[in-house]
Amino acid sequence: MDVLIVGAGAMGTWFGRAVDATVAFADVDPERAEQAADAVGGSVADLEGDDRYDVVCLAVPMTHVADAIADHAGRADRAVVDVSGVMVEPLEAMATHAPECERVSLHPLFGPERTPGTIAVVAEEPGPISEDLLERLEQRGNDLLETTAAEHDEAMETIQAATHAAVLSFAVAMDPAPDGFETPIYEGLQTLVEQLTEGTPRVYSDIQSAFEGADEVADAASAIADAGPAEFEALYREAANRWQPADTGTGASATEDTGDRDQ
Repeated sequence: MDVLIVGAGAMGTWFGRAVDATVAFADVDPERAEQAADAVGGSVADLEGDDRYDVVCLAVPMTHVADAIADHAGRADRAVVDVSGVMVEPLEAMATHAPECERVSLHPLFGPERTPGTIAVVAEEPGPISEDLLERLEQRGNDLLETTAAEHDEAMETIQAATHAAVLSFAVAMDPAPDGFETPIYEGLQTLVEQLTEGTPRVYSDIQSAFEGADEVADAASAIADAGPAEFEALYREAANRWQPADTGTGASATEDTGDRDQ
Protein backbone atom coordinates (compact mmCIF):
# COMPACT_ATOMS: atom_id res chain seq x y z
CA MET A 1 0.00 0.00 0.00
CA ASP A 2 1.41 3.41 -0.91
CA VAL A 3 0.17 6.51 0.90
CA LEU A 4 0.55 10.20 0.11
CA ILE A 5 0.36 12.30 3.27
CA VAL A 6 -0.36 15.95 2.59
CA GLY A 7 0.88 17.81 5.64
CA ALA A 8 4.15 16.83 7.31
CA GLY A 9 3.53 18.17 10.78
CA ALA A 10 3.26 16.14 13.97
CA MET A 11 -0.02 14.47 13.05
CA GLY A 12 1.03 13.65 9.50
CA THR A 13 4.26 12.14 10.82
CA TRP A 14 2.28 10.13 13.37
CA PHE A 15 0.01 8.77 10.65
CA GLY A 16 2.95 7.85 8.44
CA ARG A 17 4.49 5.87 11.25
CA ALA A 18 1.25 4.32 12.48
CA VAL A 19 0.00 2.84 9.20
CA ASP A 20 3.22 0.94 8.44
CA ALA A 21 2.99 1.53 4.68
CA THR A 22 5.08 3.03 1.90
CA VAL A 23 4.56 6.73 2.57
CA ALA A 24 5.43 9.97 0.83
CA PHE A 25 5.04 13.43 2.35
CA ALA A 26 4.04 16.62 0.59
CA ASP A 27 4.05 19.92 2.40
CA VAL A 28 4.19 23.64 1.68
CA ASP A 29 7.48 23.51 3.58
CA PRO A 30 9.78 21.09 1.68
CA GLU A 31 12.21 20.92 4.60
CA ARG A 32 9.45 19.77 6.91
CA ALA A 33 8.44 17.11 4.39
CA GLU A 34 12.04 15.88 4.35
CA GLN A 35 12.12 15.74 8.15
CA ALA A 36 8.90 13.71 8.28
CA ALA A 37 10.15 11.35 5.57
CA ASP A 38 13.41 10.81 7.45
CA ALA A 39 11.51 10.16 10.68
CA VAL A 40 9.42 7.32 9.25
CA GLY A 41 11.59 6.03 6.42
CA GLY A 42 9.43 7.55 3.71
CA SER A 43 10.01 9.83 0.75
CA VAL A 44 9.16 13.37 -0.33
CA ALA A 45 6.49 14.06 -2.94
CA ASP A 46 5.86 17.15 -5.03
CA LEU A 47 2.99 19.11 -3.52
CA GLU A 48 1.90 20.14 -7.01
CA GLY A 49 2.63 16.76 -8.60
CA ASP A 50 0.24 14.36 -10.28
CA ASP A 51 1.64 11.02 -9.09
CA ARG A 52 -1.10 8.73 -7.86
CA TYR A 53 -1.30 6.67 -4.68
CA ASP A 54 -3.52 4.01 -3.19
CA VAL A 55 -4.39 6.38 -0.35
CA VAL A 56 -4.24 10.13 0.08
CA CYS A 57 -4.30 11.33 3.68
CA LEU A 58 -4.90 14.99 4.49
CA ALA A 59 -3.05 15.95 7.67
CA VAL A 60 -3.47 19.71 7.41
CA PRO A 61 -5.05 22.24 9.80
CA MET A 62 -8.81 21.91 10.00
CA THR A 63 -9.26 25.40 8.59
CA HIS A 64 -7.59 24.25 5.34
CA VAL A 65 -8.73 20.64 5.05
CA ALA A 66 -11.61 21.16 2.62
CA ASP A 67 -9.39 23.08 0.19
CA ALA A 68 -6.65 20.46 0.53
CA ILE A 69 -9.12 17.70 -0.32
CA ALA A 70 -10.24 19.62 -3.39
CA ASP A 71 -6.60 19.99 -4.47
CA HIS A 72 -5.32 16.48 -3.74
CA ALA A 73 -8.18 13.95 -3.61
CA GLY A 74 -7.74 13.34 -7.34
CA ARG A 75 -4.36 11.76 -6.63
CA ALA A 76 -6.01 8.85 -4.79
CA ASP A 77 -6.71 5.61 -6.63
CA ARG A 78 -8.60 3.90 -3.83
CA ALA A 79 -9.13 5.89 -0.62
CA VAL A 80 -9.08 9.39 0.84
CA VAL A 81 -8.56 9.88 4.57
CA ASP A 82 -8.17 12.90 6.80
CA VAL A 83 -6.85 13.40 10.33
CA SER A 84 -7.73 17.09 10.67
CA GLY A 85 -9.88 16.86 13.82
CA VAL A 86 -13.15 18.00 12.26
CA MET A 87 -15.37 15.60 10.34
CA VAL A 88 -18.49 17.05 8.70
CA GLU A 89 -16.68 19.42 6.36
CA PRO A 90 -13.93 17.07 5.13
CA LEU A 91 -16.34 14.22 4.50
CA GLU A 92 -18.54 16.52 2.45
CA ALA A 93 -15.48 17.60 0.46
CA MET A 94 -14.44 13.98 -0.06
CA ALA A 95 -17.87 13.08 -1.39
CA THR A 96 -17.62 15.96 -3.85
CA HIS A 97 -14.04 15.47 -5.02
CA ALA A 98 -13.53 11.70 -4.59
CA PRO A 99 -16.96 10.12 -5.06
CA GLU A 100 -15.54 6.83 -6.37
CA CYS A 101 -13.05 6.37 -3.52
CA GLU A 102 -13.33 4.93 -0.06
CA ARG A 103 -13.75 7.84 2.35
CA VAL A 104 -12.80 7.88 6.03
CA SER A 105 -12.31 10.63 8.59
CA LEU A 106 -10.12 9.94 11.61
CA HIS A 107 -9.55 12.00 14.74
CA PRO A 108 -6.86 10.76 17.12
CA LEU A 109 -8.08 11.94 20.52
CA PHE A 110 -4.52 12.46 21.76
CA GLY A 111 -1.35 14.28 20.87
CA PRO A 112 1.09 12.33 18.70
CA GLU A 113 3.52 12.14 21.60
CA ARG A 114 0.91 10.29 23.67
CA THR A 115 0.20 7.49 21.21
CA PRO A 116 -1.43 5.00 21.25
CA GLY A 117 -4.90 6.09 22.25
CA THR A 118 -8.49 6.37 21.11
CA ILE A 119 -9.19 7.31 17.50
CA ALA A 120 -12.65 8.51 16.50
CA VAL A 121 -13.61 6.96 13.15
CA VAL A 122 -16.25 7.79 10.58
CA ALA A 123 -16.05 5.35 7.67
CA GLU A 124 -18.54 7.05 5.38
CA GLU A 125 -17.59 4.90 2.38
CA PRO A 126 -15.63 1.91 3.72
CA GLY A 127 -13.83 -0.73 1.72
CA PRO A 128 -10.89 -3.12 1.81
CA ILE A 129 -8.12 -0.52 1.69
CA SER A 130 -9.55 1.60 4.51
CA GLU A 131 -10.35 -1.49 6.55
CA ASP A 132 -6.70 -2.49 6.17
CA LEU A 133 -5.62 0.95 7.39
CA LEU A 134 -7.88 0.73 10.43
CA GLU A 135 -6.58 -2.73 11.23
CA ARG A 136 -3.03 -1.42 11.14
CA LEU A 137 -3.96 1.37 13.54
CA GLU A 138 -5.50 -1.17 15.90
CA GLN A 139 -2.38 -3.33 15.71
CA ARG A 140 -0.46 -0.31 16.96
CA GLY A 141 -2.51 -0.45 20.17
CA ASN A 142 -5.08 2.19 19.30
CA ASP A 143 -8.76 1.86 20.20
CA LEU A 144 -11.15 2.74 17.37
CA LEU A 145 -14.31 4.62 18.35
CA GLU A 146 -16.94 4.44 15.62
CA THR A 147 -19.16 7.50 15.48
CA THR A 148 -20.91 9.82 13.04
CA ALA A 149 -19.56 13.09 11.71
CA ALA A 150 -22.36 15.08 13.35
CA GLU A 151 -21.96 13.34 16.72
CA HIS A 152 -18.21 13.88 16.64
CA ASP A 153 -18.32 17.56 15.78
CA GLU A 154 -21.00 18.24 18.37
CA ALA A 155 -18.97 16.42 21.03
CA MET A 156 -15.90 18.51 20.18
CA GLU A 157 -17.78 21.64 21.23
CA THR A 158 -17.54 20.33 24.80
CA ILE A 159 -14.48 18.10 24.69
CA GLN A 160 -12.24 20.60 22.94
CA ALA A 161 -13.61 24.12 22.45
CA ALA A 162 -15.29 24.59 25.83
CA THR A 163 -12.66 22.65 27.77
CA HIS A 164 -9.76 24.56 26.24
CA ALA A 165 -11.55 27.88 26.75
CA ALA A 166 -12.13 27.12 30.44
CA VAL A 167 -8.53 26.05 31.10
CA LEU A 168 -6.97 28.88 29.09
CA SER A 169 -9.24 31.47 30.71
CA PHE A 170 -8.02 30.40 34.14
CA ALA A 171 -4.41 30.52 32.93
CA VAL A 172 -4.84 34.02 31.49
CA ALA A 173 -6.75 35.39 34.49
CA MET A 174 -4.66 34.03 37.35
CA ASP A 175 -1.01 34.04 38.39
CA PRO A 176 0.41 30.78 39.79
CA ALA A 177 -0.20 30.40 43.52
CA PRO A 178 2.76 30.47 45.91
CA ASP A 179 4.36 27.10 46.57
CA GLY A 180 2.81 25.23 49.47
CA PHE A 181 -0.71 26.59 49.07
CA GLU A 182 -1.85 24.05 46.48
CA THR A 183 -5.08 22.11 46.95
CA PRO A 184 -5.98 18.95 44.99
CA ILE A 185 -8.34 20.78 42.63
CA TYR A 186 -5.84 23.58 42.02
CA GLU A 187 -3.06 21.08 41.33
CA GLY A 188 -5.28 19.25 38.86
CA LEU A 189 -6.06 22.48 37.03
CA GLN A 190 -2.43 23.53 37.12
CA THR A 191 -1.50 20.28 35.40
CA LEU A 192 -4.07 20.96 32.68
CA VAL A 193 -2.75 24.50 32.19
CA GLU A 194 0.80 23.22 31.82
CA GLN A 195 -0.30 20.56 29.35
CA LEU A 196 -2.37 23.02 27.30
CA THR A 197 0.28 25.72 27.12
CA GLU A 198 3.05 23.41 25.94
CA GLY A 199 1.20 22.96 22.64
CA THR A 200 0.90 25.01 19.45
CA PRO A 201 -1.30 28.14 19.69
CA ARG A 202 -2.53 27.83 16.10
CA VAL A 203 -4.00 24.39 16.79
CA TYR A 204 -6.06 25.69 19.68
CA SER A 205 -7.07 28.77 17.71
CA ASP A 206 -8.30 26.56 14.87
CA ILE A 207 -10.39 24.55 17.33
CA GLN A 208 -12.05 27.71 18.65
CA SER A 209 -12.80 28.78 15.08
CA ALA A 210 -14.24 25.39 14.11
CA PHE A 211 -16.38 24.61 17.15
CA GLU A 212 -18.70 26.53 19.43
CA GLY A 213 -18.49 26.17 23.21
CA ALA A 214 -16.36 29.06 24.47
CA ASP A 215 -19.34 31.45 24.74
CA GLU A 216 -21.17 29.05 27.03
CA VAL A 217 -18.13 28.89 29.31
CA ALA A 218 -17.92 32.69 29.39
CA ASP A 219 -21.64 32.98 30.20
CA ALA A 220 -21.34 30.44 33.01
CA ALA A 221 -18.31 32.19 34.51
CA SER A 222 -20.18 35.48 34.44
CA ALA A 223 -23.21 33.90 36.13
CA ILE A 224 -21.01 32.44 38.88
CA ALA A 225 -19.21 35.75 39.41
CA ASP A 226 -22.53 37.60 39.78
CA ALA A 227 -24.33 34.99 41.88
CA GLY A 228 -25.36 35.50 45.46
CA PRO A 229 -25.24 32.58 47.93
CA ALA A 230 -28.57 31.09 46.86
CA GLU A 231 -27.85 31.47 43.14
CA PHE A 232 -24.38 30.02 43.58
CA GLU A 233 -25.73 26.98 45.40
CA ALA A 234 -28.30 26.47 42.65
CA LEU A 235 -25.56 26.56 40.01
CA TYR A 236 -23.47 24.17 42.07
CA ARG A 237 -26.36 21.74 42.40
CA GLU A 238 -27.10 22.02 38.67
CA ALA A 239 -23.50 21.07 37.89
CA ALA A 240 -23.50 18.23 40.40
CA ASN A 241 -26.74 16.79 39.06
CA ARG A 242 -25.45 17.02 35.48
CA TRP A 243 -22.08 15.39 36.12
CA GLN A 244 -22.91 13.11 39.06
CA PRO A 245 -26.61 12.30 38.61
CA ALA A 246 -26.43 9.11 40.69
CA ASP A 247 -25.02 10.98 43.70
CA THR A 248 -27.95 13.18 44.69
CA GLY A 249 -26.27 14.27 47.91
CA THR A 250 -23.21 15.78 46.28
CA GLY A 251 -24.48 19.32 46.11
CA ALA A 252 -24.91 19.85 49.86
CA SER A 253 -23.12 17.31 52.03
CA ALA A 254 -19.80 17.30 50.18
CA THR A 255 -19.51 21.07 50.43
CA GLU A 256 -20.50 21.19 54.10
CA ASP A 257 -18.15 18.36 55.03
CA THR A 258 -15.02 19.44 53.19
CA GLY A 259 -15.25 23.23 53.11
CA ASP A 260 -12.43 24.68 51.06
CA ARG A 261 -10.13 21.65 51.28
CA ASP A 262 -10.98 20.66 47.69
CA GLN A 263 -11.34 16.98 48.51
